[in-house]
Amino acid sequence: MVSKRLQEIPASGTIAISNLVSQMRADGVDVVSFSMGEPDFTTPANIIDSCCEALQDGFTHYTPSMGIPELRQAVADMERTVDNVPCQASNVLVTPTKQAIFMIALAFIDPGDEVILPDPSWVSYEACIRLCGGVPVYVPTRFEDEFVVDPALIEAAITPRTRMIILNTPSNPTGCVIPGDVLRQIADIAIAHDILVMSDEIYESIIYEGKHVSMASLPGMFDRTLLVSGLSKTYAMTGWRLGWAIASEENIKAINKLQSHSISCAVSFAQKAAVEAIRGPQGAKDDMVREFRKRRDLALDLIAEIPQLECNVPKGAFYVFPRYSVDMPSAKLAEILLKEGHVAVTPGTAFGPGGEGFFRVSYATSEDQIREGFDRIRKTLSGL
Repeated sequence: MVSKRLQEIPASGTIAISNLVSQMRADGVDVVSFSMGEPDFTTPANIIDSCCEALQDGFTHYTPSMGIPELRQAVADMERTVDNVPCQASNVLVTPTKQAIFMIALAFIDPGDEVILPDPSWVSYEACIRLCGGVPVYVPTRFEDEFVVDPALIEAAITPRTRMIILNTPSNPTGCVIPGDVLRQIADIAIAHDILVMSDEIYESIIYEGKHVSMASLPGMFDRTLLVSGLSKTYAMTGWRLGWAIASEENIKAINKLQSHSISCAVSFAQKAAVEAIRGPQGAKDDMVREFRKRRDLALDLIAEIPQLECNVPKGAFYVFPRYSVDMPSAKLAEILLKEGHVAVTPGTAFGPGGEGFFRVSYATSEDQIREGFDRIRKTLSGL
């Protein structure tokens, strides 16, 4: 009875592993989980307090479908000031970030349209493309190039059916930060071929080397960029399900048409808290980024001690994507690590065919868990 389009979509690889970990823990198994991209920090107190105040004030009803005006203005001000994106509040739609990506796919991809995306890339892009009847076209990236996509390969992949390019910087799963000069080359390609770019910038504040450049800030790109970002990673607000899309007024109205027929609006009291997150003190956010950098460096040191692994240095987000030398598919290796080593990683093929031979580790957990988890990985690999 399930629709054909849904039958053709696999379940999210990261969510499936997380659910299995939860079941194993419920059965009494001690599992170290590197599977979920979720900070282990608690949302900063000032944000929580703002939400509680909104609840106490009775701010529990529908909001405008585009979001409350003060939050849309706060997002626009931040994007202009921090990322040089020339947007106004009228260009901002408040919505869960994942919802924004799904609605963008529905709004702009027709059956048969081709969508170019780097390989590997986040698990749900392909699912969103296929649910709309689109065709994902993977452009390979290389470990030796730190997974930075080659603009020449993007241009070579363009056909008359190409509708959109999807970029994610910093990247999940690789931690790659696309340099500004590469983004400018891709922008020139998009303009020359009249192609939209969806730019997923959810990790934009979690950068250790280099600088984040927003595609929407580049000359000639604002009107053809569909920018998505949010609060989940930066402010440890994964459970709040709140982010935004930024686009031209014409395009943002099209996306909002879907919002008005789906979730109607984002959660009201969470929007009040989001204003505080953006406009309030940023010290807790900065502390989290510093801690993530320490954890990244620890993970890289531990990987260097495991003969079967090698890893480049991710410049952003909170993932490492090591290459392994064991002769087996990444899905099988992840299964062995979980069942025998009691450590959960995400197989590289969850992120596209180019992920074979790799697995993803989220180091958004404590240093003790990072040490224990990699010790279990080392012991399990040494027995294979």
